[in-house]
Amino acid sequence: MTDLADSPAVRRLSDWNLERLESFSDDHETPLYVVDLDRVKENYARFSAAFPDAHVMYAAKAHTGKAVLEAVLEVGGTIECAAWGELQRAIDASADPNELQYTAVNPPDRDLDYAADLGADNPGLTVTIGATDTLERLEARGYDGRIAIRINPGIGTGHHEKVATGADAKFGIPYERVPEVADRVREEFDGDLVGLHAHAGSGVLTDDLEDHCRALSRVGEMARRIGDDELEFVDVGGGYGVPYHEDEAPLDLERTAEMVRDAVGDLEAQLKLEPGRYVVADAGLILTEVNTIKEAPDTTVVGVDASLSTLIRPAMFGSYHPMLNVSAPDREPIEATVGGPVCTSADVFAHDRPIARPERGDVLAIGNAGSYGYELANQFHSQPRPAEIALEDGEARVARRRETLADVTRLEQ
Repeated sequence: MTDLADSPAVRRLSDWNLERLESFSDDHETPLYVVDLDRVKENYARFSAAFPDAHVMYAAKAHTGKAVLEAVLEVGGTIECAAWGELQRAIDASADPNELQYTAVNPPDRDLDYAADLGADNPGLTVTIGATDTLERLEARGYDGRIAIRINPGIGTGHHEKVATGADAKFGIPYERVPEVADRVREEFDGDLVGLHAHAGSGVLTDDLEDHCRALSRVGEMARRIGDDELEFVDVGGGYGVPYHEDEAPLDLERTAEMVRDAVGDLEAQLKLEPGRYVVADAGLILTEVNTIKEAPDTTVVGVDASLSTLIRPAMFGSYHPMLNVSAPDREPIEATVGGPVCTSADVFAHDRPIARPERGDVLAIGNAGSYGYELANQFHSQPRPAEIALEDGEARVARRRETLADVTRLEQ
């Protein structure tokens, strides 16, 4: 792993070794995910160093690949999970169940069954509830372990309305009901109230910090209101972003840490944070091959073999991802519309984007695909999901094999 002094705050797409990337496409075909585990470790370590007195967990939902979870655990990280499958995958990656935190959001019975059974054998497991129904359902299963209450601070932040969870009624106990629920847990529940939790939103950069910290200040206020000296931790979630556009500055971590501490205020309880995107986004990319060049009246259409089934964020959120012609980065750029083979107008990665003139057979890279990339990949149009290559200590290995059509259809009867 690179020393943090030599590790840049953000890795741009142009910082990757393009010759090596093209060799991966030759050896493993496309579309292809690539994740740099050394970068994952650097990002986690950098974030942790900015909050030396806090407990920093990795939010597994950003990328639950075993190789990524193992990399986080290797550098001393712990894992925050949002579903029973993530709990099991963290354990499969050798996480200690006693160090896991499970944030239950409208959890199905299957999830609570799993968590209650896991907690019975591992009393260090923490379950975060966002509804009194969840508490009642846990009690009905005999769960008597560690509980945290998720607050809805009423303020949402982030890169898109679909991730501004802090103002969404789906997430957390309504703010003014938290003292009542805390009293109920303390007086009626057989287990322990150990923490408060909140998550304001996702994709927060430096310019978003004031709104983000207004939400966090309410979390700190509520912690003191219900007795922070009786809590083990106050978890202010994650949401810390990376610059997707080439001209965006990276998150100022020093300023972020100062503002977060000031917003939360003095607490007897330990501060917790849950970065996900920050840890893995710029550690991953997609390689895709050009198969079609079509001159249209208003644009040049560049067809590639990746699609919204490979990376759905542009279709789902309108997200920008940087792109680079790996095969010929020095060609004169043209403005191109880059899209995949899925039969919908949403299957477009870029509209009128300047890119070194692509030719059929060229390999393009789509950057910042490490978070919510493979996690949201799907099999639409019966397209098998891609392979994933992991880089670590100068070596490359297949972390996830390419699916076949037999994998797509194997559950059919």
